[in-house]
Amino acid sequence: MSCNPSIGGVAKGTIAKEIDALGGEMGILADKTMMQFRMLNRSKGRAVWAPRAQSDKYAYKDEATKSLYSQNNLTLHQDIVNSLIVENNIVKGLKTERGREYLSDAIILTTGTFLNGLIHIGEYQKPAGRIGELPAIGLSDNLRDLGFEVGRLKTGTPARVDFDSIDLDILETQFGDNEIVPFSFLNDNIEINQTPCYITYT
Repeated sequence: MSCNPSIGGVAKGTIAKEIDALGGEMGILADKTMMQFRMLNRSKGRAVWAPRAQSDKYAYKDEATKSLYSQNNLTLHQDIVNSLIVENNIVKGLKTERGREYLSDAIILTTGTFLNGLIHIGEYQKPAGRIGELPAIGLSDNLRDLGFEVGRLKTGTPARVDFDSIDLDILETQFGDNEIVPFSFLNDNIEINQTPCYITYT
């Protein structure tokens, strides 16, 4: 899970529900790891209501990992993809940084922020996909050599603040909704002790 531990929101809540309807795990994981639930836009018509959950990002990662490793007919390999194997303009497989080759009839690339990844911390910058994770430089160069236009996605991450250093008395407390609407159609209801959020204005 990325640095923003929320699932859903305006438009994204609909996508999370659609992923669930198609058999994806996001809704199930959101329901399992939810710390707070709010239905956004309740003051407007139902057509624009948007479910949003704040999840425990560490629990989400653990549950997602368990789900992946329990899937039938799925083998996981962790490595960095450096290049695609292309013969006569047909993709035949991929090569990894560790020298492995994987052949396949189809390759699906989900690169996120890792192509030409670069992070900025104040005035400092360094190549990275996310903090603590390597960028996909070799794959970026390979895709460019194959004629693809390779860009860089920009994301912004707010500064981390030590929770114990915050004066909560001067902040606006935002509680979760009493009625929790599950993200997954497999769940009828969810009972959790919701964690409040705190709003500040800058």
